[in-house]
Amino acid sequence: MRTALAGLPPMDGRPILLRFLPALSARRGRLLSGEEGGTPVHAGTFLRRREIVLETELLEHPSELRRILTHELFHFAWLRLDNGSRRAFESILDGEVKRGDPGELGWSAEWRKLALTPRDRRRRTRRWREYVCESFCDTAAWVYGDKRRRAEVTLAAQFRATRLDWFREDGEARTFSI
Repeated sequence: MRTALAGLPPMDGRPILLRFLPALSARRGRLLSGEEGGTPVHAGTFLRRREIVLETELLEHPSELRRILTHELFHFAWLRLDNGSRRAFESILDGEVKRGDPGELGWSAEWRKLALTPRDRRRRTRRWREYVCESFCDTAAWVYGDKRRRAEVTLAAQFRATRLDWFREDGEARTFSI
């Protein structure tokens, strides 16, 4: 587990419980383990309980475990990020969407981006805000992951660079509260 956390930026906050369960899926807002039906998922995060549940199979794939765990940890960071920082990240995405820039840095943001309407962005609907959060978490997983070109990394290099710059303040990694 230490390997999966190595290289992450400074983080402060109360402990987060990590658990592993087999055959995870999600159905109607619930995380299931070993049950028929639902959509297969790699993890689920419970912000109020300060808990992350990860698919047991990830233990056999260290780079994938690191990517998924980083994504899930950054849900806690997003929750505690100040409004100015959130709006600054959102502004980057707003520009991408306005220009019609395709792609994302992970599937959880990609499918949400594809479902957006111009109204969602203009009115900052729940669908837009969920996309922004997932994009933040997928971006963090890419920034602090191995940055190899993966199938789910579809965002053009020039836009990846802008997001990478956001995660660094004056060339240094930000400190995130989780």
